[in-house]
Amino acid sequence: MSQQSSSLETTAGFAPPTVTQFSIFLENRVGRLHEMVRTFENSLVQLCALSVHDAADHAVVRVITNNSSETKLLLTRHQIAFSELEVLLVELGKNHGLERLCMYLLTAELNIRFAYPLLCRPNNVAAMALAVDDLTLAGQILRRKEFRLFGEADLPRNGN
Repeated sequence: MSQQSSSLETTAGFAPPTVTQFSIFLENRVGRLHEMVRTFENSLVQLCALSVHDAADHAVVRVITNNSSETKLLLTRHQIAFSELEVLLVELGKNHGLERLCMYLLTAELNIRFAYPLLCRPNNVAAMALAVDDLTLAGQILRRKEFRLFGEADLPRNGN
């Protein structure tokens, strides 16, 4: 087996930890975001990240929780329209800041589609949700550059 084919097999077998982001579609009217947040407050699911994108007649609210399967049930039970997308959660720190993260992904010609900070931070350090063109390649690059990636199990649970 050649070194190149061995390298490709290793790449194909790598799966970085990811989390499920829910894009929730809300009418753009007063109080609708509050209603959605209350839905989570009255459940066993904890909101760990939230980002709101406003449009004229609707808003898209991106959320990450500490329990994606319960979140899906909660949103379905309350008849809240949503879609799902896997994203990376990346720890930022002194030698692993946002500028370096962007530079490393740029060098690999990976597009950052969107990013936003977490509300509840694993290990009490800054972290962000990151949507990129290729999760596997981005995960490999960031790990190689010693960035820490988180999965759902790393997110704080209620009461922690």
